Amino acid sequence: MLEKLKGIEERYEDIEAQLSDPSVYADSDLLRRLTREQKELEPVVEAYRAYRKWEGEEAAARELMSDPELKEMAQEEFHTARAELERLREELKILLLPKDPNDSRNVIMEVRGGVGGEEGMLFAGDLMRMYTMYAESKGWKVDVVNCSETELGGVKEASFVIEGEGAWSRLKFEGGTHRVQRVPETESGGRIHTSAATVAVLPEAEEVEFSVDPKDLQIDTFRSSGAGGQHVNKTESAIRITHLPTGVVVECQDERSQYKNKDKAMKILRSKLYEAEQARQNAAIAAERKSQVGSGDRSERIRTYNFPQNRVTDHRLTGDGKNFNLAPILDGNLDPLIDALVTADQAARLQSGAGEEE
Repeated sequence: MLEKLKGIEERYEDIEAQLSDPSVYADSDLLRRLTREQKELEPVVEAYRAYRKWEGEEAAARELMSDPELKEMAQEEFHTARAELERLREELKILLLPKDPNDSRNVIMEVRGGVGGEEGMLFAGDLMRMYTMYAESKGWKVDVVNCSETELGGVKEASFVIEGEGAWSRLKFEGGTHRVQRVPETESGGRIHTSAATVAVLPEAEEVEFSVDPKDLQIDTFRSSGAGGQHVNKTESAIRITHLPTGVVVECQDERSQYKNKDKAMKILRSKLYEAEQARQNAAIAAERKSQVGSGDRSERIRTYNFPQNRVTDHRLTGDGKNFNLAPILDGNLDPLIDALVTADQAARLQSGAGEEE
C-alpha cells in the first residue's frame, strides 16, 4: 500500500509542476483534466503525508523512551502517534478503494407513483420535493424534463436532471422502491395505508461517450397536457422518442419549444442506453460482490417512511443506524442518511478485499 501511495504522491507533484507552466493554460482540455486529477489525488496525498509525519513522531518517541527522565512523556507521545497511524491507515485504505467512474457526473432521476393508487402518487410528489430541496441545499441545478401530475397534486411520473459536482456520488443509492406508511388525507376512518413509489437514478451520459444512430429512432410529436387548470399547448411541441432496437421510450413536454424538448429527451435516452450498456459490462462483477447497501435493483424495497412513528428506516443499513427522523429527511436533509450508506458501502468493499493492497 505504501509503495502505491508513494507513486500517487509523485504523480501529484508532477501535476503541480505542469500546472505551474503557463503554456498549460492555453489548452483548456488539458487544464481541465489536470485540475480534476489533482483534486482527486489531493485527499490521498494529504493523508499519506500526515501518515509519514506520524511515523517520524513515533520513531522519535521510541528513541526518547530510553531516557529515564523523558520516558513517561515519550510513552504518551508514542501511544498518540500509534493511534494516529492506525487511524490514518484505515483512512488510506478507504481512499484507495476503486473510484466509481460516474461519481462526478450529473444525475437523471425518475420518480413514479407505485402501489396505492392516488396515495402512491402523492408520495411520489413528496419524494420529488425531497430531492429538489436536497439539490438546492447543495447548490445544484434541477431541470424538470417531464412531469405528469394528478388532480390532487400527486405525481404519476416525473423525470428531472440534477446538475452539480458530485451529484451521482451522493444520489446513486436512491434507486429502488420507497414505501410509505401513513393515514391518507382521503381516509375518513383514520386507518394507516401502505403505499409506494419507485425511484430510478441514472448517471448522465455525454454525447461523445455514447452516440445513438438516428436510424434507430422513432420520433413522434404531440400536444403537451397537464392536470386541471394547467397550461396546455395548442401546438405539438411535446416529444416522444422510441429507441427501436431496445424499445426504450422517453417523453419530454416540459418546454414549449419542440427543439428544447427533443434535446432533453435525447439526453435522457442516451443516459438510459449508457446505463444499460454499463450494466451488461458489470454484470459478472456485480454478481460476485453483494454490497451491504443492496444490489441496486430498482425493484428492491430500500426504505420505509413511517409517518405515525415519525421515522425513516433504510433497510440496507443495520442496527440503530438504520433509523432517521422523518421530518428533516422529507425536507431534503439527506446527508446523514447518505453518509451512512456511503460508509456501509466502503465497509463492505473493504471486507470483500476490493482495495486491499498491502
